[in-house]
Amino acid sequence: MIEKSARKKRKIVQRTIASLMLVNILGFSTVPAVSFAASHLVATAETTSTDETEATTTTNSKPDKVPSIDQLGLEVKSAVLLEPTTGQILLNIDADVALPPASMTKMMTEYIVAEQVKQGIISWDDVVTVRENAAKSVGSRIFLAEGDQHTVRELYIAMAVGSANDATVALAEYVAGSEAEFVTMMNETAKQMGMETAFFINSTGLSRADMPEKFRPQEDRETVMSAMDAALLVKHIVMDHPDFAEFTAIPSYKFRERDKDPIINYNWMLESNKDITNFKAYAYEGLDGMKTGHTSAAGYCFAGTAERDGMRLISVVMGTKSEGARFQETRKVLDYGFDNFEIKEVVPAQSTVEGFENIQVSKGKATEAAIVTDKPVSFMLPKGSSGANINFEATIDSNNLTAPVAKDTKVGTVTYSYTVEGMDSEQTVTVNLITADEVEKAGWFKLLMRAISQFFADLFESIKNLF
Repeated sequence: MIEKSARKKRKIVQRTIASLMLVNILGFSTVPAVSFAASHLVATAETTSTDETEATTTTNSKPDKVPSIDQLGLEVKSAVLLEPTTGQILLNIDADVALPPASMTKMMTEYIVAEQVKQGIISWDDVVTVRENAAKSVGSRIFLAEGDQHTVRELYIAMAVGSANDATVALAEYVAGSEAEFVTMMNETAKQMGMETAFFINSTGLSRADMPEKFRPQEDRETVMSAMDAALLVKHIVMDHPDFAEFTAIPSYKFRERDKDPIINYNWMLESNKDITNFKAYAYEGLDGMKTGHTSAAGYCFAGTAERDGMRLISVVMGTKSEGARFQETRKVLDYGFDNFEIKEVVPAQSTVEGFENIQVSKGKATEAAIVTDKPVSFMLPKGSSGANINFEATIDSNNLTAPVAKDTKVGTVTYSYTVEGMDSEQTVTVNLITADEVEKAGWFKLLMRAISQFFADLFESIKNLF
């Protein structure tokens, strides 16, 4: 910073000298220019001209720390905890291992159907006629008969609340024409989302042997999905469809008027269950989704999401030992997140980066432009941390811009990184460096005078270097 300031002052002095020399030459003054220069150069630090457009890294104190996840004593095959806006993984236990997800599979069906509605391809009020495949589905179901008619909304609620396999298949067939075609959509969507292990054979999560024989896929494979992929899927649901809780948080739903009992939501952790005798021990503050799952192969699984004080977390536990255990383990995971972390904006938008405050501009009314960040940077910090030990590395694309230069012109990037002891990965965010203001092109006379001034500044520098 001192060097840059000194260099800037030196340029001013040089150009002042050059201007005075030009005035002397033109006969307008007899001011002793060289003598004037000498008295000012005494006050400036000696500098060496350097090019500061490559990169710089700032390193601060030792990393912040959070408690070890080992102390949670989790009894799961795999688990993950994710914050969706930053994508930061806060807890990871074998989260990349592909396992049977059971009815958590239906989250992909929920996502695709909601996307179809969002895009106007289908409507919540469309009437769906139940076909053979749906009517023959087993497991959790609402006992649809072939030829029954229900709206997309009614079937969606039965799927989201009661995990109804027959309602799920009916929706899949309505969207794609057949469940097999819908499965193709599921696998394509999984790839687009970056789900690395997910593979679907049906819309429900049933094992191949439990599907109606006529509608089983020819390939002898099963549906699998890692906890990480399940969390990524939930992330897309909550971010792409923020109204998801209109369905997933329904505690009970009477599907037909003639039904004796309503469908009860399998998610015992819903905050709305806090006053329900059978479930209040499991109710969790802020929890409003997402999906349970169970088969003999999968064990008891649960993908949950809760929001507190403006921060949403997504948890997934797979392979727990009982219906209640999946919620008990989820509580441990979510508590770990809410008790130990908070989202904090550590760099506001339009911030300057030390050492990269300006960029040179040729042929402009101004000779340089201020540069700033285009977006804010937020990290998951341990509660109470100031985030002081954040590092950055900046790169400028070019040494010089040519006027005219528009405001918000991208000139480089800066990557901020942050490490927390006790977490698996370093947090990194890259934002653009942009010009803070417009720089208009200078007129020919201004450019001419600047060129003459620069000529004499360079001449003075050459003479000075002789001594």
